[in-house]
Amino acid sequence: MLRNVILFILCFCLTILSSCAEHQCETLASTDVWKAQLMTLDPGHYHAALVQKSMYEQVCPLAYVYAPDGPDVDNHLEQIKRFNSREENPTSWRQKVYKGDDFLEKMLTNKCGNVVVLSGKNRRKTEYIKASIDAGLNVFCDKPMCITPEGFEVLKQAFDTARRKNLLLCDIMTERYNVTCILQKLLVLDKDLFGEIETGTPENPAVIKESVHHFFKYVAGAPLKRPAWYFDTTQQGEGLVDVTTHLIDLVMWTCTPEETLDYKTDVQMKQARRWPTVITPEQYEKVTGVAGFPDYLKTKLNDEGSLPCYSNGQMIFTLKGTHVKLSVAWNYEAPEGGGDTHHSLFRGSKAHVIIRQGKEQNYRPEVYVEPAPGGNADEVAAALKKAVTSLQSKFPGLSANKEGDGWHLMIPDTCRIGHEAHFRNVMEYYLGYLPKGQLPDWEVSFMIAKYYITTRALELARQ
Repeated sequence: MLRNVILFILCFCLTILSSCAEHQCETLASTDVWKAQLMTLDPGHYHAALVQKSMYEQVCPLAYVYAPDGPDVDNHLEQIKRFNSREENPTSWRQKVYKGDDFLEKMLTNKCGNVVVLSGKNRRKTEYIKASIDAGLNVFCDKPMCITPEGFEVLKQAFDTARRKNLLLCDIMTERYNVTCILQKLLVLDKDLFGEIETGTPENPAVIKESVHHFFKYVAGAPLKRPAWYFDTTQQGEGLVDVTTHLIDLVMWTCTPEETLDYKTDVQMKQARRWPTVITPEQYEKVTGVAGFPDYLKTKLNDEGSLPCYSNGQMIFTLKGTHVKLSVAWNYEAPEGGGDTHHSLFRGSKAHVIIRQGKEQNYRPEVYVEPAPGGNADEVAAALKKAVTSLQSKFPGLSANKEGDGWHLMIPDTCRIGHEAHFRNVMEYYLGYLPKGQLPDWEVSFMIAKYYITTRALELARQ
């Protein structure tokens, strides 16, 4: 308790003594008291705030924000205030904010922390990453890290510099902590149950991941307000380079766990295409709160005055010879009673392991196991029973019910945590490697391969 009081007083003094804030911040961040002191740069997405939904023993409760003045940074600060004032497990963050057009230069000059948090407009994100790494700062970055082939080349340079300087550069892959994704991976890695992964073909891939999202939705009972720039793909990025990062990461994490990849030899892009979701002026206002399209979008409107937003895409590539098909689609709004959907299929020589999240599942992801065509159902049943039994120590109450030709894994609600809670998991993963200044080689190779795939797919789809 005394230690916590002392730490709080130190942070408070750091805020008050603005005349020597730079010196104090650098000294504070370099002590053994905390592993990290956060500097949030140009926040524009609510994920920036979710990084601070929890407190961390290793992170100083004084956080810095550098941003241009405007609604994006105001919304970010308001969200942190809500975390601090909530009734259950309130946080105790103190925010020291700099607003100005020279926000990037000010952060790089002051260096009031050692970890830069990035989540906002994606157009400058790669620039922010490289500038931060060049300045000797660690980076904790929301996806995507880059949205163009040119940005990918800059990102590779940033990873090279991070390696030389022993700096941590990592993106936030929350889906690895989704219980259905974890179970799918564990079952795929069970050779007695799954067998060997199929090679597949472009027409019949061995791995398929498809997700459908919606621009207008309710989060925690309130309409999700998106920034005005969200529909500008030059700032947000097209669908092929955004949500697909999660899907690609899950494919590599499941098929080649902790295996260092070389994107030049292990990945081959086969096909890619893109198509728009058309947003009317009324829809745009409903989801952003902004009346009328801003000037930077007006040149992109169609003859009817609506915006074709290239938020949808599909790609087919091979990962070490295995054919993978990924598809992401964004509709404006889900039908009554509907929601986002996710379909994930891994085809093995003995069994298929599938995640379904549709109307039949009440739009909640569920895991299924089915015998491969021509496979032995009795052998699959026995292997699944053994697998579920071994998993019950980690997932108490887990069971498998026979449904049709396959089985449905019954996952207790206590094993399911929401998307927002996963940010704590990723942060704790990041903090575990921060003192070393290095992620595992396989993790870095995953990120480089992932952004090669997204940007190469975009390049191919635009041809």
